[in-house]
Amino acid sequence: MKSAEIRDRFLKFFERHGHTIVPSSPLVPANDPTLLFTNSGMVQFKDVFLGVDKRPYTRATSSQRSVRAGGKHNDLENVGYTARHHTFFEMLGNFSFGDYFKRDAIHFAWQFLTEELQLPKEKLWVTAYHDDEEAASIWLKEIGIPEDRFTRISTSDNFWQMGDTGPCGPCSEIFYDHGPEVAGGPPGTPEADGDRYIEIWNLVFMQFNRDEKGVLHPLPKPSVDTGMGLERISAIMQHVHSNYEIDLFQELIKAAARETHVTDLSHNSLKVIADHIRACSFLVVDGVIPSNEGRGYVLRRIIRRAIRHGYKLGQKYAFFHRLVADLSRVMGAAYPELVAKQDQVKAVLLQEEERFAETLENGMAVLEEALHQEDKMLSGETVFKLYDTYGFPMDLTADIARERGIALDIAGFEQAMEAQRERARAASKFTTQHQIDYSGSGTDFLGYEHLFSDAEIIAIYHEGSAVNELHHGQHGLVVLNQTPFYAESGGQVGDQGQLISSHGTFNVSDTQKIQSQVFGHVGQVLTGKIQVGDTLRAEVNQALRLSAQWNHSATHLLHAALREVLGEHVHQRGSLVDPYKTRFDFSHDKPVTQEQKRRIEDLVNQQIRDNHSVAVSIMTYDDAIKKGAMALFGEKYGDEVRVVGMGGFSTELCGGTHVGRTGDIGLFRIVSESGVASGIRRIEAVTGQLALDYTHQEQDQLIEAALKLKSPPQELVQKLSLMLDNVKQLERELEKLKAKLAQSESVDLVNQVKLIKNIQVLSAEIRDADSKTLRETLDALKSHLSSAIIVLGSKDQTKVSLIAGVTPDLTGRVKAGELINMVAQQVGGKGGGRPDMAQAGGTQPEHLSTALHSVFDWCDKLL
Repeated sequence: MKSAEIRDRFLKFFERHGHTIVPSSPLVPANDPTLLFTNSGMVQFKDVFLGVDKRPYTRATSSQRSVRAGGKHNDLENVGYTARHHTFFEMLGNFSFGDYFKRDAIHFAWQFLTEELQLPKEKLWVTAYHDDEEAASIWLKEIGIPEDRFTRISTSDNFWQMGDTGPCGPCSEIFYDHGPEVAGGPPGTPEADGDRYIEIWNLVFMQFNRDEKGVLHPLPKPSVDTGMGLERISAIMQHVHSNYEIDLFQELIKAAARETHVTDLSHNSLKVIADHIRACSFLVVDGVIPSNEGRGYVLRRIIRRAIRHGYKLGQKYAFFHRLVADLSRVMGAAYPELVAKQDQVKAVLLQEEERFAETLENGMAVLEEALHQEDKMLSGETVFKLYDTYGFPMDLTADIARERGIALDIAGFEQAMEAQRERARAASKFTTQHQIDYSGSGTDFLGYEHLFSDAEIIAIYHEGSAVNELHHGQHGLVVLNQTPFYAESGGQVGDQGQLISSHGTFNVSDTQKIQSQVFGHVGQVLTGKIQVGDTLRAEVNQALRLSAQWNHSATHLLHAALREVLGEHVHQRGSLVDPYKTRFDFSHDKPVTQEQKRRIEDLVNQQIRDNHSVAVSIMTYDDAIKKGAMALFGEKYGDEVRVVGMGGFSTELCGGTHVGRTGDIGLFRIVSESGVASGIRRIEAVTGQLALDYTHQEQDQLIEAALKLKSPPQELVQKLSLMLDNVKQLERELEKLKAKLAQSESVDLVNQVKLIKNIQVLSAEIRDADSKTLRETLDALKSHLSSAIIVLGSKDQTKVSLIAGVTPDLTGRVKAGELINMVAQQVGGKGGGRPDMAQAGGTQPEHLSTALHSVFDWCDKLL
């Protein structure tokens, strides 16, 4: 039975029994930064089990794509060494939210395995938690499992919990017996780690709530969470022992063999590549891109591990991205989002392959040399050098060392890492003046409606310490009971302005959150003094706030326009909104074309002209997402969120300040677009008067260029084209003249040839020659001198250019690369190349003449 059929049968079986089929959630858990990746079917129902979310159904079933390659759940290092570990897998599951409990869950599982899949009952073994008499009774008396195939387990293996506190309960596991020809004992025995008895299904009975003291309290609505790995059950149904032998993997292994030119389909490296293309592709589909931190770093580690295994098979060119089409063919029917985004996935993987290829070969050489010198442990210094210089994640180095039976000096690696962190901290100029010890009440924010308000000073800090007052000229931080000042967050900078009391004036240069609900006003006393308990007037700089609002609202419109023009793979990766510009980072794997930028500008300006009302509403996170609101990737939101909508074109979760209508923005212009990291692009734009100023500046430059070229502005492009054509024509004529000069120069140089042991040797300087002229002259000399050794040099005030050539009949005796290196060392440089031609440079032109003369002595000794 094919894997796709098993998946389909599972879902339809539970649908027939009243379950709602729920699509797989993304690999990045929504609104849950505590979890690196979705690692089981229950993750998308976590809030339902906790009672903070309600669904229109009480029974659900799903085939959930899952990743275990980082954080607490990490199987990455075992992939390629075992028959059943994967970075990516599919978890079949059925769930009850206070509906049925143990009896139905057990009967459903048994019926599906023995009737739907027709597995032999005598091949199935069952475990239960040692004091779960209810489950034991159902298995033994109702299902009829014989006592000799039923085991009571007293360890945590058969007791599940979401955390140290919260929902928890006993488990029942179902095992499949592969037969006596496979080593291993039944579950619960000392030999249980063998491969004979394989767990295929785990039934979790959420029965209790554990409090802070560890006491278990019965849940009013006990629930069920089950999980069965599709790959494991497919191996059983297809009568193979390893998951890598099932149909899902065999197609990918053949594709990996095709791209790496390997004929042995049993090679472990092919299994690794086949596993990793699944994880990497689906992570990119779900918005993760390679980076040096968090989820992006896990993705980078998996990609680089796959590339290294390709390298191990002899494939030194980009190959991994070519497997995306094969994966799409194998799994696209179940996951159409993979088909829709396969071009984007290929582009991201190719970019990462090319990035790693630059250092892989050099890094492998360093590692090989170190491994040959070690017989037990690779030094932490070497592991760090590979990580820091060559981009080898530590687990990649560990994987290679493991193949040689060599361990890593983890303590030494961590020591080197900490030393680097110390250097970074020492070099950092970042000040943390607003990270102060405060234990008072929070600040009421009034700034959505007001730009000024009365307030009371409830705390003052000077150089990080609490004080009662600040005097003229002193810098400090002021906490108010309420404020119209927006504190920096969500990419929007903090407000500026003044705090004015009867005793003095405090200039606010920045506003920061010193705690989540406590605003710190950073600045300096301009006149008099301020003290705790003062009542004052807080006034935001209106012009700066309004400009920041224009830019922030424009950022939302920009985000929506980018997704419309470039595709839904675009997600915000960072932003900075201040009164002078908006800077927006987003996921995209190639530069934005001029035509696309124009379309983006047009879309944003159309929304501005439409003058939509900017609607702000407060609702639950789930309601906001259902309404289509965009949430920042990987961020954590509270139970209630602030939703900012702009005419149906843009709806985002945002706590920042915004315009009342989109028309308030005035005008939007893109100033620049660039790449800031692998798969991350950045757009900077301006709005309002600054956008108009930018347009005027462009117009002024156009007029100035037209005046210099003595052309009307509307004819400037035509005039430039004519000038460029003329320049190209002159360049071609110059090249012809240089070629003739090289021929003429070569004839004159032939007269300087010396015979050394009957071999023609020429070493000469050519004045005012660039590298191309040197090459052309060398080629001309070779045609004149059918057998010769030639060195040519040229210099200016600061540098030297050198080239050496050896005719084919002499390369067995003289290597051009060795010759040029000998000469280059005398002029402060080095070089190399092919045996017949090599180039070099230097920084000591005063030594050129002596260096060229040394060629004759060198040849005399060598020949």
